[in-house]
Amino acid sequence: MNTEQHMITVSGLRVEVTRKSIKNLHLGVYPPSGRVRVAAPLRVSNEAVRLAVVGKLGWIRRQQARFEGQPRESAREMVSGESHYYLGQRYRLHVVYNDEPVGVVVRNKATLELHVRPRTDVAARQRLLMRWYRQQLKEMIPPLLTRWQKRLGVQVSDFGIKKMKTKWGTCTAEARRIWINLELAKKSADSLEYVVLHELVHLLARHHDDRFIAIMDKHLPRWRALREELNCLPLAHETWRE
Repeated sequence: MNTEQHMITVSGLRVEVTRKSIKNLHLGVYPPSGRVRVAAPLRVSNEAVRLAVVGKLGWIRRQQARFEGQPRESAREMVSGESHYYLGQRYRLHVVYNDEPVGVVVRNKATLELHVRPRTDVAARQRLLMRWYRQQLKEMIPPLLTRWQKRLGVQVSDFGIKKMKTKWGTCTAEARRIWINLELAKKSADSLEYVVLHELVHLLARHHDDRFIAIMDKHLPRWRALREELNCLPLAHETWRE
């Protein structure tokens, strides 16, 4: 795909413009600092891009303020006593070094036990916890798909789980495949259900238009509150590239 990239300034705001062979203009604001990016069709002029940004200035400023004010986790050291989250609940990590099988155990309502081999480094401990989170999502997502696919009258070909910095989920409508952010293992079960439903609805309505909103309102009337709750939770620590 042919692409062209350059920067423009709109009302004092730096905007990254990427032109490519697409039909519609897309504007996004990305963490951690609220970087503004516009993906525009090759034929669209800079003036048209400027007008699109001007029309969204209020929304852009609100998004940037949200990113600035949203708490972020510090880098995890994977040591005993450290706080970690699972299904919206805070747990204290207890690292157990032994020669028994490695893994994660929810010991009680307050403790996550991480069983590792002696001298296991921080990166390996982190990977083990991430694998456990991934497995939990793999078990939780299929029942949600079964329930909501039946209600909506849609069917996905497959789902996947991956770490995403800017989205809780995505839907590839053509392939009928959805992706769920690995970070949702840390959030509440209601948050996970909201994201699964959100992506399934995109099989019926590609964009966040009136039809999309009507379907969400019908099937999950409190979706806006769930979205707000999810977007106010701490962001995972990441090494961001600007």
